[in-house]
Amino acid sequence: MKRDAESLSEVHQSIDTNKRTGWKRILSFIGPAYLVSVGYMDPGNWATDLAGGSKFGYQLIWVLLMSNLIALLLQSLSARLGIVRGLDLAQASRNSYPKWVNIPLFILAQTAIVACDLAEIIGMAIGLQLLFKLPLIWGISLTIFDTFLLLFLMNKGMRKMEAFIVSMVFIVGISFLVEMFIVEPSFTEIASGFKPSLLSGQALYIAIGIIGATVMPHNLYLHSSLVQTRKFERDSNGIREAIKFNFIDTAVALNLAFFVNAAILILAAAAFYKNGLHEVAEIKDAHRLLENIFGGVAPSLFAIALIAAGQSSTVTGTLAGQIIMEGHLNLRIEPWLRRLITRILAIAPAFFTILWFGEDALSGLLILSQVVLSLQLGFAVIPLIHFTSSKKEMKEFAIKTWVKILAWLSALVIVILNVKLVIEEISGWANDINGSFIYGLILLFAAAIGFLLLYIFIYPLFKSRKDKQVNIPHGHALNINDIEKITYKRIGITVDFSKQDRNTIQHALLQGGKDATYDLIHIVETAVARYHGQLALDHETQSDADNLQKYCDNLAKLGYTAHPYIGFGSTAKSIAEISKKNKLELLVMGAHGHKGIKDLIFGTTVDSVRHKVSIPIFIVK
Repeated sequence: MKRDAESLSEVHQSIDTNKRTGWKRILSFIGPAYLVSVGYMDPGNWATDLAGGSKFGYQLIWVLLMSNLIALLLQSLSARLGIVRGLDLAQASRNSYPKWVNIPLFILAQTAIVACDLAEIIGMAIGLQLLFKLPLIWGISLTIFDTFLLLFLMNKGMRKMEAFIVSMVFIVGISFLVEMFIVEPSFTEIASGFKPSLLSGQALYIAIGIIGATVMPHNLYLHSSLVQTRKFERDSNGIREAIKFNFIDTAVALNLAFFVNAAILILAAAAFYKNGLHEVAEIKDAHRLLENIFGGVAPSLFAIALIAAGQSSTVTGTLAGQIIMEGHLNLRIEPWLRRLITRILAIAPAFFTILWFGEDALSGLLILSQVVLSLQLGFAVIPLIHFTSSKKEMKEFAIKTWVKILAWLSALVIVILNVKLVIEEISGWANDINGSFIYGLILLFAAAIGFLLLYIFIYPLFKSRKDKQVNIPHGHALNINDIEKITYKRIGITVDFSKQDRNTIQHALLQGGKDATYDLIHIVETAVARYHGQLALDHETQSDADNLQKYCDNLAKLGYTAHPYIGFGSTAKSIAEISKKNKLELLVMGAHGHKGIKDLIFGTTVDSVRHKVSIPIFIVK
């Protein structure tokens, strides 16, 4: 398998567990679940927990517990999939479902990540406002720069990233532990909140928001990939040990996340519900009321924890976005660009909400983002259960029958609650929407989503057992028979009149000898050339034309046939156009040698040309 074909190939098997023994060996597996756990305590959770605690007191604690138990089950299945099959959930979906299914699955997963990112943006902006009195619109704008934090952490390695995340989680946990002592909740009433009760109306809406904020779909993709950063023996004992240690990691991390979420809900119940403040759904109001009721350090701890939670969730959301794009679509783009696209898609609705409806509307947007996450859950959970249940693919590590029953019951609870919510919401919209056409479109969209959910459930059950699955992203190796010599008759050579030209031309001549024709290509990139094209007669264009002719004359003296070709404007586009027009069979290019920030400034011509032509490219460095 190619190195870059693996999930999160930059850090795949980057941590070797085989060299460690005893406690050090167990600790070497600790980490992935902590990166996942931050998604269970991000600002979106805060909004739903605050709303639930202030409106219904301790009544919804059982929903938090149920969500945490479901999360523990599903995350352990996700880790099992990554450990046993060496595939993340998105890759497994691409290998198992038809191509047309993976496109909407990607769109839905990407929508969930944008919804998650939206919650983190709002949370970060609110935290900055609470601590530094920074206007929300500026706080939201600043969040675009955390793209660079992710790049920095990725370059430092997986262990450094995990250390950063754990430190953020530690800050959140300590902040709420101190606040629990400050508010002094009633433990008898807390215990009564663990008793399940029937939900409807606003309680159901918030409960589903809590489930969506707790059992986050992108975390299932993320966990199945992160467990592959550990290198271990791929025999039965090694795989079984990895599953056991990762389950310990998951249990500890998610119980910490449950403590944080329960602490927020209990804080809201003790501080607001008990004082008759039943409409505290906004994080800013919670901060303000904490200051009024308790004063002192409580509000500052609240804001610091909010910023830490938002920042850590941003990093993990970015990794999940990379995983679903590469997995579902087999499309790999630069991490900084991937991050920037997600962040812009999330910033846009936040900006629109503030400018159109005002800052007060952000709280509703925050809870809505968590409901969107919950609605997407079924599309991640159902394939996950199918994949980990398959004895054909998982062999001896397929989940046991009782685990399978619990998993399907969890999926059923999620789907039923979501269907109930959709029916209630659409019924409510019927009175608000005047146009029957718009209402019809909403019904049609809901039906299409329902059909897709049903399809991904049924398809693996009736799929032919004879179908041969491709379990690696790029398929199997082909048989290579007799090798015939390839003779190139028309070869293109890109030149830029630097020291690299001599090396590039020499390598090109070795490919075709004196029987081939060589087209020397140079692109003029001046402003005049970009605007006037072939009509440009500026000094640089004339100088480049003379230099190109000198190359051709020099080659002619050596017995080679060469022709000069000058292009104008965009380098990659012009090289591709000349290559196609001249029907080149091979293109030889000199690599510029720069990387990193210089690629952003100067561009990556070789990579761009590679996507625009269908002939072999020989890169000389």
